[in-house]
Amino acid sequence: MTQQSEDLALITAKTLEHYNEHATEFWEGTRDHDVKQNIEALLRHIRGTSPLRILDFGCGPGRDMAAFHSLGHEPIGLEGSPPLAAMAREHSGCEVWEQDFLALKLPAGYFDGIFANASLFHVPRQELPRVLNELHAALKPEGVLFSSNPRGNNEEGWNRGRYGVYHDFESWRVFLERADFTELEHYYRPPGLPRERQPWLASVWRRNIVSDDLTMRSSGTAGERLR
Repeated sequence: MTQQSEDLALITAKTLEHYNEHATEFWEGTRDHDVKQNIEALLRHIRGTSPLRILDFGCGPGRDMAAFHSLGHEPIGLEGSPPLAAMAREHSGCEVWEQDFLALKLPAGYFDGIFANASLFHVPRQELPRVLNELHAALKPEGVLFSSNPRGNNEEGWNRGRYGVYHDFESWRVFLERADFTELEHYYRPPGLPRERQPWLASVWRRNIVSDDLTMRSSGTAGERLR
């Protein structure tokens, strides 16, 4: 194992250890958070008919999956912490995949939307392009990615036992555009407060149809991916 891979393994292990140890506390502290604004931001941009297949990336204890399910959609959770994944299944009644953010195994062209609420900031900057490319590939053509991250001035490192990158919008936009996403909207949360009291940056992005997708569609082979 190289020094770089050792460092990444440590980042994953220690961050997941934090969530494993504080799973119940995390649920109690976040179960009543109102993220309706974020859920609506994702759903209104998806071009598709209900039920929509949505990946809740970093689903935690399952609060948002339960909300999507109650709206008649088909959410699937992805969570690296086994205790949180178990709680998510219990609270939502939905399928949850236990996967490390840095070792994803996602089906291609499968999801109408990806909801990454307070999760992608845990991906180290050096790995973010690869992870975004993997999320791009997991979306159907013109699928939608929502992300919400604690914002900052592009600091990176440990914060109370968890690893994070605190992007400003300009740097975040560069990462997403390089991964072949087009911005649909962005805003700061909580709503209605001065900017200095809005620590969360939310943004919505559409997967561009790259040349390979266009070729597949013109040849009639894209139908399988769009089902």
